[in-house]
Amino acid sequence: MKKGFKQESIMEIKKAVYEDLSEILDLQKLAYQSEAKLINDYSIQPLTQTLTEIQNEFNKNNTVVVLKLINNENKRIIGSVRAYEEKTRVYIGKLIVHPDFQNKGLGTRLLNEIETYFPNKIFELFTSSKSEKNLNIYKKNGYKEFKRKKGGDNYELIFLEK
Repeated sequence: MKKGFKQESIMEIKKAVYEDLSEILDLQKLAYQSEAKLINDYSIQPLTQTLTEIQNEFNKNNTVVVLKLINNENKRIIGSVRAYEEKTRVYIGKLIVHPDFQNKGLGTRLLNEIETYFPNKIFELFTSSKSEKNLNIYKKNGYKEFKRKKGGDNYELIFLEK
């Protein structure tokens, strides 16, 4: 990184377009490897999702927003998040950051940005009980646990809202 450059100046968040979906799916499969390892389950939906499925999700309705985090130095997508609205709730999912760029506040930036697209709504998301880093990010950003559900043999899904 060049001297005097701040991370914010080389990272930019934009709405994703249809043509970005293949790159986002590849990143998703890379980013969810650590989650699969934590819960010892490589058949989780983010790893098995197909390009057609993500395209259908993107085209689902007008309330779906997919954001991408771009590294302006090489124009690659290094993060993404998606959300959709149903009545007064917004369901946030697939908050991902490339493993090489994690622990730099980029996930928080994506989370905060997606929230701006849905003012005055209740936000809901979930993660596994083994995902301590995810839980810490969500709690730091005002999310509170409201429900647990069995996820697999050795973990629960924790649902949080804000």
